[in-house]
Amino acid sequence: MNERHELLCALQQYDFALYDLQLYLDSHPNCIEAMRQYKKYKAMKKNTEEQYIRMYGPIRAEQSDTDGQWNWIEDPWPWEREDN
Repeated sequence: MNERHELLCALQQYDFALYDLQLYLDSHPNCIEAMRQYKKYKAMKKNTEEQYIRMYGPIRAEQSDTDGQWNWIEDPWPWEREDN
């Protein structure tokens, strides 16, 4: 597995954890431990996303560098694997 694929997998895992914690916090809004975990995974996702964008370009259109060239359309798309 290459680094690009590892970063995308990590982002999927962080998204899953954040969604699961969000559902839990909806019914347990005063749980300090769940909120701590939510903040932790949110920061991990942000850092990983920033690293991915620096190395491989935007994942979503709003992350495109709009000061320069519109790089959202550059290949490969984030969900495409290099071996396809």
